[in-house]
Amino acid sequence: MKETKPLEGKVALVTGASRGIGFVISRTLGRLGMKVSICARDANKLEGAAKELRSDGATILAVPADVTRVSDIESLVRKTVQELGPIEILVNNAGIGYFGPTHQAEESAWDRVLDTNLKSVFLASKAVAAGMIERHSGHIINIASLAGKNAFAGGGIYCASKWGLLGLTECMAEDLRPYGIRVSAVCPGTVATEFSPHAGKDPSKMLQPEDIAHVVDMILMQSPKSFISEVLLRPIEKP
Repeated sequence: MKETKPLEGKVALVTGASRGIGFVISRTLGRLGMKVSICARDANKLEGAAKELRSDGATILAVPADVTRVSDIESLVRKTVQELGPIEILVNNAGIGYFGPTHQAEESAWDRVLDTNLKSVFLASKAVAAGMIERHSGHIINIASLAGKNAFAGGGIYCASKWGLLGLTECMAEDLRPYGIRVSAVCPGTVATEFSPHAGKDPSKMLQPEDIAHVVDMILMQSPKSFISEVLLRPIEKP
């Protein structure tokens, strides 16, 4: 008997998918039967990720893109629709960190973090929204952070980007609800990836990328009439 895949054939776009959380989310979506378009800036790493995902049986389109540039986003969305079909799920995962005293940071650090963590979500969401509105369906999932709710020393720029992302997510959700589109935020604590500093912490007690992918799966499989707007995710044990 053929395995039932409720999301078979649907198209997802995942940003920042060449490694870490984005890669594992893409693998999970592929296993749910979705066709997945992945992007990252590094073309070589992206193609390596695509090859691994395809070996798992998934239909994967890899498109190198800098998600802070509107021309790259427009090209990414256009190629995805042409090659795979209308985008029904967008996972805004691309993100970078900066950790250090805000008063000592260069303006370039602010620009890099805010452009990647916040502006890219605006650009990608705007690029897919018209098609979702036309079809009266769709889901946008933004990978945020508990840093969008909690202040800590050295986190000023990163926290600003994630606090802004949560505000953007909530407002987009209200804008798009009348069109049958759900916009959700996933807010994990520290995840065991190369992304952020883990000095003195036990990686085995941290959240794993698979934990975030599980939440994305849960959001997509919720009842059609419900709306999970935000998920806060913490490890059982403190690292």
